[in-house]
Amino acid sequence: MSDVNQRISDIVHSNDVVLFMKGTPLFPQCGFSSRAIAILDHCGAQYESVDVLQDMEIRQGIKGYSEWPTIPQLYVGGEFLGGSDIMMEMYEAGELQQLLAERGTAQAG
Repeated sequence: MSDVNQRISDIVHSNDVVLFMKGTPLFPQCGFSSRAIAILDHCGAQYESVDVLQDMEIRQGIKGYSEWPTIPQLYVGGEFLGGSDIMMEMYEAGELQQLLAERGTAQAG
């Protein structure tokens, strides 16, 4: 495993919920990252975020790690869920809230 893949794996597996995004939760740098944060916040989720704009290796590496070409990317319990569109679909279906509640990282909706 390459160094960047190991770094990403360590982040993914040491946090119950982690969002790789452009910017920070307080200052997202793209609309998709902003929407992802809004969804997680609305769920009351406890999560970590990684600003890919601060680390070009992670910015490129996360795309290969997940085999997903875009950012943001959400991981829950070490598993890749998807980007903001998939997060929105899961949220609208109640699946995201249920998953987060099951992991003990958010209030049951």
